[in-house]
Amino acid sequence: MSAPFGPSPAVVAPVNGRRYPGQPAAAEPNLDAAVLRQIRREVAERLTRANRAHEAANTTPMPAEEREALTRRLISEALDAYATAEMQAGRPPLHPHVESRVARTVADALLGAGGLQPWLSNPDVEEIVANGCDQVFVRFADGTIEQVDPIADSDPEMVDLIRMLAARTGNDERRWDRAAPLLNLQLADGSRLNAVLDVVRRPSLSIRRHRYLTMTLPELIELGAIDTALAELFAAAIRARLNTVVGGPTGAGKTTFLRGLASAIPAWERLVTIEDTYELGFDRDETAHPNVVAMQARDANVEGEGEVDMAALFRNALRMVPSRVFVGEVRGHEVVPLLNAMSQGNDGSMSTIHASSSAGVFRKLVLYAAAAPERLDPATTNLHIAEGLHLVVQLRLTETGRRFVTSVREVVDADGLQVTSNEIFRPGPDGRAVPGAPPSTGLLDRLAFHGFDPALLQRREGWWNTTGPSTQTGRRRAA
Repeated sequence: MSAPFGPSPAVVAPVNGRRYPGQPAAAEPNLDAAVLRQIRREVAERLTRANRAHEAANTTPMPAEEREALTRRLISEALDAYATAEMQAGRPPLHPHVESRVARTVADALLGAGGLQPWLSNPDVEEIVANGCDQVFVRFADGTIEQVDPIADSDPEMVDLIRMLAARTGNDERRWDRAAPLLNLQLADGSRLNAVLDVVRRPSLSIRRHRYLTMTLPELIELGAIDTALAELFAAAIRARLNTVVGGPTGAGKTTFLRGLASAIPAWERLVTIEDTYELGFDRDETAHPNVVAMQARDANVEGEGEVDMAALFRNALRMVPSRVFVGEVRGHEVVPLLNAMSQGNDGSMSTIHASSSAGVFRKLVLYAAAAPERLDPATTNLHIAEGLHLVVQLRLTETGRRFVTSVREVVDADGLQVTSNEIFRPGPDGRAVPGAPPSTGLLDRLAFHGFDPALLQRREGWWNTTGPSTQTGRRRAA
């Protein structure tokens, strides 16, 4: 789903000694791959023995904090032993800078995400893709894309790294082998990982990162994603329990935006989220949303059994006494139960969808419904849309990495193959949403009853903060 809004924070240093235009060209000692492999192997072997001894004595795995402290101590001891051996052999020890980087790299491999860790630690990185271990590309918040250093020494080592991440993540087993060559999971930092094996020439990796794991409507204003009028409109729409679908292209920030909308939901409401891979994360903040059930679709096992798709999860969610149901992203069969729920009175539900325009959201819903097992015809789907869906919000992603609301549509009615809608906020001269067609009397009265000031619609250029975050962002690099 989405990447975050707004410009990037402060500049940090490059990874693996890689230099970029405008950065200092001071020489750095290179890492010795053989030394790195030796230290990593020695520490891994000692750590494995320590883990087995702990489990034999306690019948439980070693606590994460104890394991991390032990790993760092073993790394220090291994480096000290290596330095002693080198001096006894009459050779100089490692340069202090190189020794520090060896320690960090080994720690990343054993405790973090190996060669991916520096980029996952960089707050400016939005996407990481790898076509094999050495064809690695990183997309930054300012829209620039750079080819960077390898994330592993070989493709088999890259496969082992990804399998290690899969084993550490989530509450169910995520297999990745010839029988299950497609892998989707959420990393510990909230990033979404996709990996492909065997059906491609070389293992392929894609990571979409979320720089904002929590979001509020005021923060969306600060980041330039919405203006004051839109914030007031969405807050009132939440209180009025309007069913909403957020559309936009890949990377437009749909998930982050949905988090912002959810922040306006009263804490006492019970929320149920449905996703193919955990991303929304409403259950992370127990103060804002203490009553959350997060559900994730499950693939079939090697015997072809145990699959639970999003449509099945949605049908079950309606039996869980939810105040609101969120579908992380509509991609297929789940569209029918979602529209059914919206049209049958489960108000306040929300979802996201890939679409190139707010009007295109309706066409996408029709296409998904036609491909679902129910095979709904367009006219029937449009009736469901008109009966249950209230608002469509469209996000835009610019070439410079800016993300903002560009259109808001009110669903009015359906007539056969057409959904009638009012574009109550339309793209302005710079693409940002400004007041457009007047809302229907029914919608305006409902919003006003829940605190929206209709006078906010009278300013035709909108209420955008022209002194907000700059659209110019410098390049950011990983430490």
